[in-house]
Amino acid sequence: MLKEFREFIARGNVMDMAVGIIIGAAFTAIVTSLVDDLINPIIGLITGGIDFSNKYVVMSGTVPDGAGLQVARDSGAAIFAYGSFLMAVLNFLIVAWVVFILVKSVNRMKEAAIGKEEVVEAAPAGPSQEELLSQIRDLLAARA
Repeated sequence: MLKEFREFIARGNVMDMAVGIIIGAAFTAIVTSLVDDLINPIIGLITGGIDFSNKYVVMSGTVPDGAGLQVARDSGAAIFAYGSFLMAVLNFLIVAWVVFILVKSVNRMKEAAIGKEEVVEAAPAGPSQEELLSQIRDLLAARA
């Protein structure tokens, strides 16, 4: 069983998956920071600093006037937290847009690299060794 486990771990796809998960976690931190630290403040500036995350409607129960979402949740009242949902959707759309732009940029760079490789491969190849030997033979035969 230990031998099978070592073989499983030694497979290339398992290691590739592990590297992908680690890179994905680091990438998530970068995208989260980009959204939270750069994009959301710009959106807050445009919307006048409105924070939708504390917007809710009390469905039943009592909540003190002007209480934040967490206080409303802690009071035990049934609340409809539409602002929190709107912020989650907005953050998802922002993250999706950022990932789209990054993937599009990476694909563009890949296409440029592949295009350069194709140009190098498309360069005309010189005559083969047999063709050169045939030409030399023909030249020597023409002299004689």
